[in-house]
Amino acid sequence: MPSKETVRRQRALGGALGVLVLAFGLTYHFFPQIFHVSPEEVANSSSSSPSRIAPSAPARSGSVRPSAQDEINAGPPLTLAPTAVIATRLNRVSAPLPEQLSADTPEVRALLERANKAFLAGQVAGDKNSAAALYQQALKLKPDSRAAAQGLDQVRTHLIAEITQDIGIGDSESAGALLENLKAMPNTTSDVAPLEASMKTLVEVRPMLAKAATLLQQGNADQPVGNNALALYRQVQKLDAENAVAAQGVLQVQHVVLDRALAAVAQNDFTGAEKAIDEAQSIQPDSSQWQTVRNQVDGIRQQRATGVLAQARSALDAGNVALAKQLAGQAQAISPQLAGIDEFEERLTNARLYANYKPGQVFTDRFVDMTGQSPTMLVIPTGNFMMGAPDGETGRADTQAPQHEVTIGKGFALSQADITVGQFREFVRASSYKPDSITNGGASVYDERTGVMRDDTSAKWEDDYAGHPAADNLPVVNISWSDANAYAQWLSQRTGKRYRIPSEAEFEYALRGGSTTRYWWGKGTPTSKVENLTGSLDRSPSGRRWSHAFQGYGDGYWGPAPVMTFAPNAFGLYDIDGNVSEWTADCWHDNYIRAPSDGSAWVNPGCSMRVVRGGSWGSSPEQVNSAYRQGADASIRSGRVGFRILREL
Repeated sequence: MPSKETVRRQRALGGALGVLVLAFGLTYHFFPQIFHVSPEEVANSSSSSPSRIAPSAPARSGSVRPSAQDEINAGPPLTLAPTAVIATRLNRVSAPLPEQLSADTPEVRALLERANKAFLAGQVAGDKNSAAALYQQALKLKPDSRAAAQGLDQVRTHLIAEITQDIGIGDSESAGALLENLKAMPNTTSDVAPLEASMKTLVEVRPMLAKAATLLQQGNADQPVGNNALALYRQVQKLDAENAVAAQGVLQVQHVVLDRALAAVAQNDFTGAEKAIDEAQSIQPDSSQWQTVRNQVDGIRQQRATGVLAQARSALDAGNVALAKQLAGQAQAISPQLAGIDEFEERLTNARLYANYKPGQVFTDRFVDMTGQSPTMLVIPTGNFMMGAPDGETGRADTQAPQHEVTIGKGFALSQADITVGQFREFVRASSYKPDSITNGGASVYDERTGVMRDDTSAKWEDDYAGHPAADNLPVVNISWSDANAYAQWLSQRTGKRYRIPSEAEFEYALRGGSTTRYWWGKGTPTSKVENLTGSLDRSPSGRRWSHAFQGYGDGYWGPAPVMTFAPNAFGLYDIDGNVSEWTADCWHDNYIRAPSDGSAWVNPGCSMRVVRGGSWGSSPEQVNSAYRQGADASIRSGRVGFRILREL
């Protein structure tokens, strides 16, 4: 605690050093009007010993202050307002000034001048030359002197302010001496009583404050339970709710806890930091220092999380999905509401399921050892569906039962359309492969004269459905299952990716495109040109009509149409249930009993019958049903059957 002489020197320098009122206390219910400094304003003050900034005027009267205050010097610092400032905020009701009947005599004026000088010099009360004594002497000479009465009231107000301030910082010795001076003044009984009550409480809480300050200095701010500074400050506040030292001490304890939060952040322990911040909030809710640290931690958290997420993106770009997932988890643990995390999770899912592609995205794979590229591939989303026809559906056959749930858990891409004659030709030329229509001779083609399919030993893969040379943009037909499989294996070799024929489950899942109706476009005849189907409005080159077709439908083609002529289904696939039927990887089984539920092909070693799925240009409405399936010898070549390929992701 600074000495009395130091205080006087500070006061002599003037009140310009005074700062906003930060804390002073022990003001009781008798003085609710007294302005108290908000503890918030000194939340971030240093931990050095407390200091007092002296008021500008007047200086304090009385003898040099004893050193009893030293016992609380270890506590949190207090910066007090000048006494003059406090005095102006004492909303006291002064006694009415007397009605002055005549002017002050020269002797009275001389006393008033001396009293004013004494007041400004800090000689407020305590001896015969103090302002209090001189104002009282002037009143004795002239009881109706308004200036003397006003001066004496100013002295009384100033003494109350100084006593209140001393009580606020726990200086009972100085407060007691000043209180004696106040008692010696006339008409101060109502002022003295509450101050004496405050003094009594001060005597009770001062040892508690001293012990709390010691515990705080020793590092026992809020721990251990039952022997910490915070507990003692809380006890003081129960006795004196407006005790400024206790309020400042509570904030100092909060400061210690907030320091723990920052230390935890420095160690990347954001869980520990949040725990400390929550504890600090419970100590003094929404204090300015708490808000400052809260913002600091949030800023560091955001910065760290953003940095880790950037590392995750780099790992994902490099193809290290496992590391990317781990880093993304760390980023989200640091900042659960991190901007961009949802987008990255979607990228991560796409990387895991779709090799960094997105569902619905189209792409091609370039050949690694020659000029060329794969057919356009379309990424199919993963999901679940009910495979087969439900009971009671029109056209349902036993081969389409029992309906069962299948999970497509692995991403894959299908060629967006059927493999064309031109694409198959590229394969044959590059690989010197001999299709079965060449080595075994012929295929089953459409006979315009009879209106039925017939075997033609001269028909080959380069021909269309009727055995005539085919355009490159038509789907390739007259090929066997082995021909289709050979093409997929050749693509795998050329691209370095895994291509194959789709399984029956993958095909139906892709065909349905999320639909559950009989056809992917609805329950009956299409209302627009969705596929190359058998329609009652279609005509063959010689004018033939279909005996069983979709009534009122016409697409303008009797045989296959150039691929992608009609509308895609919901997944974006063309010609999936029209144009030509397609080979799948599965062996033929009469029903779905014991069928796989994971979308994989149901294969028996050495089987000769394979599954053909999807409608064709010559299929009846029952054969276009999304659940329709048929078995065919793997060696047959038909003008109604082609294929598309699948690329694993």
